[in-house]
Amino acid sequence: MPVTRTPVALLLALAVSLVEVGTGPPLAARQSGAARGADAQQAGTPPADAAAPQGDAAQQPTFRAGINFVRVDVIVHDKKGEPVTDLTAADFEVLEDGRPQAIEQFRLIRVDGNPPPGAPLPRELRNRIDEEIELARDDVRLFVLFLDDYHVRLGNSVSVKEPLVRFVQTELRPNDLIGIMYPLTPVDGISFTRNPASVIGAIERFEGRKFDYRPRNLFEEQYARAPSEIVEQIRNQVVMTALRGLATRLGGLREGRKAIIYVSEGLTAMLPPQLRTADASVGPLGSPGGRSPMTGENSQREETASFFAQSDLYSQMRDVFTAANRNNAAIYTVDPRGLTPFEFSIDEAVGPNQDRRTLQMTQDTLRSLAEETDGRAIVNRNDLGPGLAQIVRDSSFYYLIGYNSARAPNDGKFHPITVRLKRRNMDVRARKGYWALTADEIVRANTVAPDTPKPVQQALASIATSVQAGKYVRTWLGTARGEQGKTRVTLIWEPLPPRSPSVGRDQRQPGRVSLIAANAKGDLVFRGRVPDAAPTPNVAPVSPGREAASAVSVAPGPQRLVFDAAPGELELRMSVEATSGGGVIDSEIRTITVPDLTSPDAAVSTPRVYRARTARDFQAIAADAGAVPTVGREFSRTERLLIRFDVYGNATPTAALLNRNGQRMADVPVGPAAAGGTHQIDLGLAAVAAGEYLVEITARGASGEAKALIPLRVGS
Repeated sequence: MPVTRTPVALLLALAVSLVEVGTGPPLAARQSGAARGADAQQAGTPPADAAAPQGDAAQQPTFRAGINFVRVDVIVHDKKGEPVTDLTAADFEVLEDGRPQAIEQFRLIRVDGNPPPGAPLPRELRNRIDEEIELARDDVRLFVLFLDDYHVRLGNSVSVKEPLVRFVQTELRPNDLIGIMYPLTPVDGISFTRNPASVIGAIERFEGRKFDYRPRNLFEEQYARAPSEIVEQIRNQVVMTALRGLATRLGGLREGRKAIIYVSEGLTAMLPPQLRTADASVGPLGSPGGRSPMTGENSQREETASFFAQSDLYSQMRDVFTAANRNNAAIYTVDPRGLTPFEFSIDEAVGPNQDRRTLQMTQDTLRSLAEETDGRAIVNRNDLGPGLAQIVRDSSFYYLIGYNSARAPNDGKFHPITVRLKRRNMDVRARKGYWALTADEIVRANTVAPDTPKPVQQALASIATSVQAGKYVRTWLGTARGEQGKTRVTLIWEPLPPRSPSVGRDQRQPGRVSLIAANAKGDLVFRGRVPDAAPTPNVAPVSPGREAASAVSVAPGPQRLVFDAAPGELELRMSVEATSGGGVIDSEIRTITVPDLTSPDAAVSTPRVYRARTARDFQAIAADAGAVPTVGREFSRTERLLIRFDVYGNATPTAALLNRNGQRMADVPVGPAAAGGTHQIDLGLAAVAAGEYLVEITARGASGEAKALIPLRVGS
């Protein structure tokens, strides 16, 4: 695909929109804008049936959330490093801006990740609802492993795998939940699991790409030839946006402490001259001073530029601190470099002063992320095990304290929080404070955001719905130009997988669909059924010496009904017949409007989507004009899609990939169709992160334009 040069501002916007694909709040996070937007609060109240923490069943206060409500996690250890769990609210003193605050909520969270004796095994997570139910429980510890491949060198990503795998194998317990995230993972694409094998598999696939600017997806191709400094800025933006989105989602899932384990070598504020290139795709060898270690060494200009670059980066990181503190998410930074005196290798020819300064800057970003969010920085350690074990201990014993800010600040400034203990000889850890909202931000927090465009909502909703609402079959209905001024209507149906027995539902499987179409006057337009022959059950073969196997109904594959109809209103009556024993098991009446595709205005037929799992499959489909389109819109990243459509009215088509909010992410190439249409799109999903997307086709002509939306749900 040809690379286009995109303005930096647009690339940064794309960085934000790509990571925030599908950031709609989950069930537990659908609360008022005030609760979500306030800094002092961490949005959400626990569900009424949330399980109490182990050993603390008597304390079940409901934590509030509001513009002025502040929650603070407090971790207390004695001088031996052991958690202290016998404190009361009277033992604590909380100050904001140096002024005492009245503690209104107090709770000890004590959980070890193990189910109580005699309790059933932890619940299996089959879907998002199961996830949200389990995540809301107080006896579940939650961890997210954020693997920042943009800021980890390849060799260090290999060396960090062993301690991370050991952490999963030795520190996690049956009740614990863990998720995996990369910088480009949409926040609603994160799935949580209790299966150590799947987490270990994800860790084993981790591959660092620090200073490796080769594009691996459509988004990265947009800036593949931008200057290397711009690429680093975009990568920083992607990572910080991902951390903010992750913290926000975790805050909506549960009230208690959440641990983000951020594996990274730190954000890069500024590249040394040796790594700066006008075109990142050529690598460091393309740098004007690329091979001289003295370039920029002891330069006052470089030191000044470095200072301002670092200041700008920390200004942007403030949004990460704010989101993490609002949502009670602690960031634990893990530096896979270990104890190292150097940032760059000898062949990169960076002078010693710049090397030392860059190493210090990257380590400082890791320390700041941890310190400002009540986490810990595991930096300059060759043995990462003790630090990773401490993450689990911090999530096992802590006090959750809440108060209403006496000053109720709305000045947008930082307000420090100090937590003191009246007992002596104890170590107390808590977050340092929070950034208050401004008056304008409070207004925006209480204002409902503009809705996603209605066509986008309808397109995404169609992923899960069909003519039959998913009872026995799912269907696809399309239109294209027919003969003699009519429009060709195509109905494709395919059976849904057999369900487990349920009360009130016919257990027979669909074998044939009958369709009757009539116009607004009641005149018959079409009558047909497919397959034409009556469905018969398949009988399993009989082995010698055994009784005959019982009849097993096997539903056919996708089937197609095609007819021409005059433009206008059309009533469709569909009946679903069973494979075994015949008879109608379901029926539905639906009214549609058949478009007029004979006018000279620009128009697009209903796009037809075909899935291919191998290159051979794709070639066969591309050459077959009569191939049956797929009905579903849920795909795997291992698949490749062929999208065919027809354009009318002497129009020129273009296509773009949109996120689930309808925001444009990247252009999609359109070419002439080899068969079965006028145009086609070849869309590989390997470079697309899991989530919901839309392909928007636009046909522009002299007499206007026409659009078509194709919703896609991409899984792992």
